[in-house]
Amino acid sequence: MGNVYDFDAVILGGGPAGLSAGIYMARSNAKTAIIDISMLGGQPSNYLELENYPGFPIIGGYDLMEKFEEHADKFGVEKFPMQEIKSVDLLSNPKVIETIEGDTFKAKTVIIACGAQPKKLGVNGEEEFVGRGVSYCAVCDGAFYQDKTVAVVGGGNAAVEEGMYLTKFAKKVYLIHRRDELRADKIVQDRAFANEKMEFVWNSVVKEVQGADTVNNLVIENVKTGEISDLSVDGVFPYIGFSPNITDINGQVEQDPNGFIITDETMKTSVDGVYAIGDVRKTPLRQVITAAADGAIGAVYAGKYIEALEKVTV
Repeated sequence: MGNVYDFDAVILGGGPAGLSAGIYMARSNAKTAIIDISMLGGQPSNYLELENYPGFPIIGGYDLMEKFEEHADKFGVEKFPMQEIKSVDLLSNPKVIETIEGDTFKAKTVIIACGAQPKKLGVNGEEEFVGRGVSYCAVCDGAFYQDKTVAVVGGGNAAVEEGMYLTKFAKKVYLIHRRDELRADKIVQDRAFANEKMEFVWNSVVKEVQGADTVNNLVIENVKTGEISDLSVDGVFPYIGFSPNITDINGQVEQDPNGFIITDETMKTSVDGVYAIGDVRKTPLRQVITAAADGAIGAVYAGKYIEALEKVTV
């Protein structure tokens, strides 16, 4: 039998959005908990370095998230890492979250900060070779490809930056993009084009991942000509976008066709007392700074919701 906890606010997710929300909630004297399926820090903890977070011209992703967490600790945010969610009831009052570990969390308001995960290519061989040549984290696995050849799939900042990171280890990095120009920021593109280890495969998509014990080949299709070709590689890193982590929340709040949660400008969802922040919501930009800003806004208005609720019950 697990524990039963009562909080003013429970935040689902401990990345930059969730930690920022935790700081703001706790500063408003709300009893606040952050639940995360892993250790706190979220995706940025896996980034080698960031150079666009104000105040830090360059800083390791893990180092920045450690500062976020220390800040949350200062205000007494209670943290529950390594808690896998079993069920979430956002429609009840109080809201109820149950974990696989048997704990039950009750809260007046819930802030969803579950983030997003990399989209899969959805081709034959991808799932089969995860961990054996297919990876979604260059920082985690790049060192395994010393003097080898790898491919990165995508054309945005994440794909190009991770591709450049991989050149620290690999002798050759192919960047495969379905269009004939990148979507990444100009400064990022310029660096990539100047990197002698990078080669660009334009107007192309991966149709299949092949290998024996590990990946050794990609089947590539040119989207303009329809030509099929083989690309010999030792690994592939897809960076083609993200899908929201909303398995336990699906259907309880309004979502867009891709599953991202729809909010208003205060981060309020379609359910009273429920807010969504960061990468999990429909937003035009997914960056650490925008996630942190979402957390501040969502927490302030969640605090106002709690105040209004307490006035009604007095």
